[in-house]
Amino acid sequence: MKRYGIIVLAALIMVACGDNGDKKAEVRLASAQQSFERGDFNEAKLQLDSIKKLYPKAFEVRKKGIKLMQQVELQEQNRTIAYLDSMLKVKQLDVEAKKKNFTFEKNAEYQTYGNYFYPSQIIDKNLHKTYLRAQVNELGIFALTSIYCGRGFIHHRAIKVSLPDGSLAQTPASRDVYETSDLGEKTEKVDYRIGHDGGVASFINQNKAQKIRLEYLGAGKHVITISASDAKAISEVYNFAQSLFGIGQIKKEMKEANLKIRFINKRIELEANEKGKKM
Repeated sequence: MKRYGIIVLAALIMVACGDNGDKKAEVRLASAQQSFERGDFNEAKLQLDSIKKLYPKAFEVRKKGIKLMQQVELQEQNRTIAYLDSMLKVKQLDVEAKKKNFTFEKNAEYQTYGNYFYPSQIIDKNLHKTYLRAQVNELGIFALTSIYCGRGFIHHRAIKVSLPDGSLAQTPASRDVYETSDLGEKTEKVDYRIGHDGGVASFINQNKAQKIRLEYLGAGKHVITISASDAKAISEVYNFAQSLFGIGQIKKEMKEANLKIRFINKRIELEANEKGKKM
């Protein structure tokens, strides 16, 4: 008899604990709802996550929590899109204002995207010149091109820039190489995209006011000093590229947010259809 009483008491305690858990879960759900209504989406998500972790058996409350979480995520993405849209408009105005400082070139027959150059570095003004050129395409992809002109090939594949104090930056060997010969003059062009330039573009941007040594590295070697005008041109294009690239990143984030919204809405629709079938 004593043993039977212990079993009954244990069962009553378990039921009481279960009821208490449901009530506490309801309190957290109400708190999450309040956070959602005042636009504190992070706090709402924290409260909803805690229900799942602390009260795994509060099934009905958790179902309500799932529905509320969907609404939180939808509103969160809508807020993100509104913010990104406002940022995009600011960036676009900034880029449009800066475009007038650059020369745009595009061969519609061969190029999907045109390139922006600093006026002092357009090709027609730099024929037969050994120098370092900067360009950025319409997507904000920045690239340096090391151009060498001389009587003999040096077959360079990389470049190194340095200052008198010993600080330097060097590109890895590039595979984007073009060599030609015309009337005894040898011309070499090697491209280095941002992210694969060993930090050379950033180095020049940071030290454009200083005397920068440029070394062509290959089977042969050639050294020049980057002119003040070329250092300025590289810096201007480098910073313009940041603005153009920023627009692309904002558009990418907006696309991701819209995809999330479509996914959540699809999930809500599927759940509603499943519920309708059961009824």
